[in-house]
Amino acid sequence: MDDKMTQILNTTGIMFRKYGIRSISMDDIARELGMSKKTLYQYVENKNDLLEKLLNHLIVSSTACIPEKAGNLNAIDILLEVSVKVGREINEFNPAIVFDLEKFYPALYKSFVQAKREHVFIKIKENLEQGKKEGIYRTDIDSDLVSKLYVQKLIDVHDPEFLSSVDFSFERVFQVMFDNHIRGIANQEGLAYYEKQINKQITQ
Repeated sequence: MDDKMTQILNTTGIMFRKYGIRSISMDDIARELGMSKKTLYQYVENKNDLLEKLLNHLIVSSTACIPEKAGNLNAIDILLEVSVKVGREINEFNPAIVFDLEKFYPALYKSFVQAKREHVFIKIKENLEQGKKEGIYRTDIDSDLVSKLYVQKLIDVHDPEFLSSVDFSFERVFQVMFDNHIRGIANQEGLAYYEKQINKQITQ
């Protein structure tokens, strides 16, 4: 993806998060980008095409699971990094986006949710396998099953009915789910390392 397309998607994502999808027109997006609508249409066919490209971009660059380039981080450090990024995403989240997607773009939304589930499953499984090789995760866990359970829990904590039934913010619910996930997969060495990193975050 070239730099201009990335700029278009990033700018569009910011606008949608701030104002919702339906209230933003292609004219608004072109104006915000400082380009003509004719130039914008050289990259996308219409608003529906732009939204589809944006959703695909969000899946690939998703910080809600595992970053593509983790460098030399071990499996637990990767999950901790993800937790911090998810916290930022939660603060920027606008419920109007999901409402607009479900009501006005149901096919795109359904495709997006399914693709994101598959993406998260693959990345969580990769993280489990990495942690086993590094000797910080339990070797007796079934990576496929644990990954599927993680995806299901992620779906459950996003459920509006569930969130309305508990007296905690989504951020708090996710943190507890995330903490339980790591404690359930880490071995003794991994747990010791996890506690050390958590304490380090608290004192920073």
